[in-house]
Amino acid sequence: MQKLIYILDDEKEIRKSLRAILEDENYLVEDFSNGKTLLKALTKDRPSLILLDVWVGKEDGLTILDECRKIYPTLPIVMISGHGTIELAVSATKKGANDFLEKPLSIEKVIQTIEITLQKTTDSESETPNIKLEYDEILGVSPGIRKIKFAIYQAAQTNARVFIFGDNGTGKELVAKAIFQNSKRRDFPYIEINCAAIPEDLIESELFGYEKGAFTGAIDRKIGRFEQAHNGTLFLDEICDMSLATQAKVLRVLQEQRFERIGGNETIQVDVRVIAATNINVEDAIKEGKFREDLYYRLNVIPIELPPLRERKQDIPILVEHYLKKSIKDNDLTPKTIDREALDLLVQHFWPGNIRELRNILERLSIMVPNDVIRQKDVKDSLLGFKKANEMAERGDLKHAKDEFERQYIIKTLQNFDGNVSRASKALGIERTHLYRKLKSLNIQVDQLVEN
Repeated sequence: MQKLIYILDDEKEIRKSLRAILEDENYLVEDFSNGKTLLKALTKDRPSLILLDVWVGKEDGLTILDECRKIYPTLPIVMISGHGTIELAVSATKKGANDFLEKPLSIEKVIQTIEITLQKTTDSESETPNIKLEYDEILGVSPGIRKIKFAIYQAAQTNARVFIFGDNGTGKELVAKAIFQNSKRRDFPYIEINCAAIPEDLIESELFGYEKGAFTGAIDRKIGRFEQAHNGTLFLDEICDMSLATQAKVLRVLQEQRFERIGGNETIQVDVRVIAATNINVEDAIKEGKFREDLYYRLNVIPIELPPLRERKQDIPILVEHYLKKSIKDNDLTPKTIDREALDLLVQHFWPGNIRELRNILERLSIMVPNDVIRQKDVKDSLLGFKKANEMAERGDLKHAKDEFERQYIIKTLQNFDGNVSRASKALGIERTHLYRKLKSLNIQVDQLVEN
């Protein structure tokens, strides 16, 4: 079945050229010279996509975009402009535009953009409701993020356990916090613990607490995380790093909602909602005997899988604007903007480190670029250390590309801090013990870095 495309542009030659291009590609096309006729047509028929000029005579295309969204909230819309700026692109994206084309229009770029936009806008995605959360720090308007926000809304209405899956840097902590903030437990404690950051011999005392004299060094009673989270929410991040012995005790608490502190006889009754998260394949961990299958099924009542940044490129302009402004404010720098070519380079990067990597790159750019405008060359220089990982990604060798990116990123960060692991771990946003494990697995010798 042929797909119908609407074109809104006040320039007759543009409309004529676009119609010819699209009809050659076997699309049905209707074109309009003003917003009123387009909106009237939308009340009678729903096209597959709209190409919408930013300025239609004296009419503001962003206002027309708003009106289109009122009629069809998920209708794909690609904005066209002869005056492309990052601010305009971000404004259009925030209002729900799927992409942004600049004049003079390239035939290849127009066709490619339309094909990609239509491919991404599947039936299942268009059916996802647009949810407005009361508390929301998750940036983005892409179909993948709309799905996540809808899942957060659904999870927040219940006390069911949630298991969040996603690569490092995709925002698992933000999702857990959003579920808590929008739930009926929001006025009670929110306690989080990174299971990968706590040594194996200390994780039980962190979770369950201990009585005075329970072991050498236990000079006072300690209240554990489960007890602290009573009536509230406990977030167990990187839960697959938890030992099997501790997993068994956590399973028992989930089943019975009670436990004893280490060295104690008193039974502590708790009412705790548990949210868990991991960045590894749980099914593989179960097969390898590293994670209990019964615990997995207890936790995985509501699964939420976060998309990597490379699958939500539509959100990158919004994220770039946010983190660039934040870095400038946090570091007390003079204001900077980023030009369109530089933004395009960031949008096309494969981002194995996801949002965390993007945030760090923007902080580096905000500090290191001396000019008021960040240009394409600045971004290229900033990403130069990851060229090898890019080449691997282009070959489809994702695992090795991610490993190479991590290796290069950690090496560069350690060099910036003269081999100081504590300072590097803080800059990377990971626990020191987790960084030590990374150094070992990626065969990075800190002493050699310092000598060089």
